[in-house]
Amino acid sequence: MNNLNYGIIGNCQSAALISEKGSIDWCCLPIFDSASVFAKLLDDKKGGSLSFILRDDYSISQEYLWKTNILSTTYDNGIDAFQVIDFMPRYQQEDGSYYTPPDIIRFIRLLKGKPQFSIQYDPRLEYASSKVFTTIEEEYVHSQTKDGKYDSLFLYSDLNYEDIVNQQTITLTSNAYLLVSYHEKLSQQSLDRCYLKFQRTKTYWMDWSEKTTSYPIYQNEIIRSALTLKVLSYEKSGAVLAAATTSLPETIGEVRNWDYRFCWIRDASMVIKVIADLGHPLSARKFLQFVINTIPDKDEKIQIMYGINGERDLTESFLDHLDGYKNSQPVRIGNAAYIQKQNDIYGILMEVIYRQFVEFETTLENREELWTIIKGITKIVEQHWQEPDKGIWELRTEDRHFTFSKLLCWVAMDRAIKVGVILGRKEPLEDWKTLRSEIYEDIYQNSWSEEVQAYTQSYGSKDLDASTLLMEQYGFIKATDSRFISTVQATEKELCRDGLMYRYKNQDDFGEPSSSFTICSFWFIDSLNKIGETKKARMYFDQLLSYSNHLGLFSEDIDFETKRLLGNFPQAYSHLALIETAINFSKTMENN
Repeated sequence: MNNLNYGIIGNCQSAALISEKGSIDWCCLPIFDSASVFAKLLDDKKGGSLSFILRDDYSISQEYLWKTNILSTTYDNGIDAFQVIDFMPRYQQEDGSYYTPPDIIRFIRLLKGKPQFSIQYDPRLEYASSKVFTTIEEEYVHSQTKDGKYDSLFLYSDLNYEDIVNQQTITLTSNAYLLVSYHEKLSQQSLDRCYLKFQRTKTYWMDWSEKTTSYPIYQNEIIRSALTLKVLSYEKSGAVLAAATTSLPETIGEVRNWDYRFCWIRDASMVIKVIADLGHPLSARKFLQFVINTIPDKDEKIQIMYGINGERDLTESFLDHLDGYKNSQPVRIGNAAYIQKQNDIYGILMEVIYRQFVEFETTLENREELWTIIKGITKIVEQHWQEPDKGIWELRTEDRHFTFSKLLCWVAMDRAIKVGVILGRKEPLEDWKTLRSEIYEDIYQNSWSEEVQAYTQSYGSKDLDASTLLMEQYGFIKATDSRFISTVQATEKELCRDGLMYRYKNQDDFGEPSSSFTICSFWFIDSLNKIGETKKARMYFDQLLSYSNHLGLFSEDIDFETKRLLGNFPQAYSHLALIETAINFSKTMENN
């Protein structure tokens, strides 16, 4: 059974996860990485939710409104039926700014008959760490903490507040609304006002989708994934989140639980590359500005990840009072990986900067700022590329000479040289070219295993790693090169299981991985396509798409046996790889 059957709604400030039965089981307000106000996702009993309670004779169906991040859940028993339309408002105002309040609106539309239900409104503020007191005021229902950190939440509705709070049976005779807000509203709320916000938000998302580049195949999957990436972007800073959740485990009952509500420079850079390809250059520029803002000093080390407002300290702590998703503890907030050294981030960052110079006009001021960052990165690469690190998978044990990290150091120098050519700078380029060649030779000699006939995970190792499949994508090797073809084939033999990929199979800090890493399956499929095995690649791709949840969303991992989604959700990395693979299938079609 696929237990991550959730839809995500959001407005680029925060997001909420809504179950296939229409229960809001996860939401942090006022922004993505705030404390949760609903967290049933992480504790069935203590977490809190907002749901509709109905008799068992209602069938429930759910879908996104076409080309939007607005979710529709329909309840129908044959005689009585109603629809709940869930969204977080997002639309442009007359002054050009976006209206994105920390609000969830549930527009309840009567379809037929006189449906009956009760509402379970159970906010548990501050990650359910404090007792919540709920009182009925004249204009709203007010929930607040009395001990611990103070927090509060407001509920507005045209349904009877006593009926809502006391879970009394409500008979729906006309359209209605529920509005959950982090702030007290200063203007009178009404059904008409909520409906207007719904129409404006729908128009916003449809306009955004319309601007997205169209492709001949897999267009619906591309649009859904693009909308998901957009909803995981934080408007204020330009940061892109890895996922909307924390502590959803890679394997049920194990301790591989992490907080993903942050911005990994590596992940977000790849997201921005794809978003720019899809015709949304503004998002790419906003992210680049986020990067510039987070590394202001010339010699400041770049962290692998930051808070969505550029925070550097992401100290990890545990919420021991929560049972965790399916009793998988611990529940973490913060992420200790922020202190890790990963040499791959420099190359990915440089790739994004290079693309800005190639594809978009940049102001002179911006160009100078970026050139300063580029020179700073080349110095860091020169000083540190020969050192071992934690690698792309953030292993928390010993450092190694990971192939992917070395590859991205080569990318950093390669893209720096290309930007230097664009800008007409001659002085540092010869030294940079020498270093680029040195790194290339180092990888060519030390990462290749004659015995395995593949580029391996790290120098001197026989272990294979899905990240080596990106060597072609970054321009280190051609798809027709016998070494690349052999690496793809060896990786398939070692890491592929019925079309699903392990990241690696060798033991890590927590033992051998027991679930498939979704992005690696897409990388593998893309590589098969590139070496000419397109028919097989398409078969695997269609099979992988069938493992998404009922709304086409993917998490970080997939269980090999049950095909159940695991890990944080929805995962930006997974959707980005889906889009890239689908686009490359279209390119293959055009070239044949």
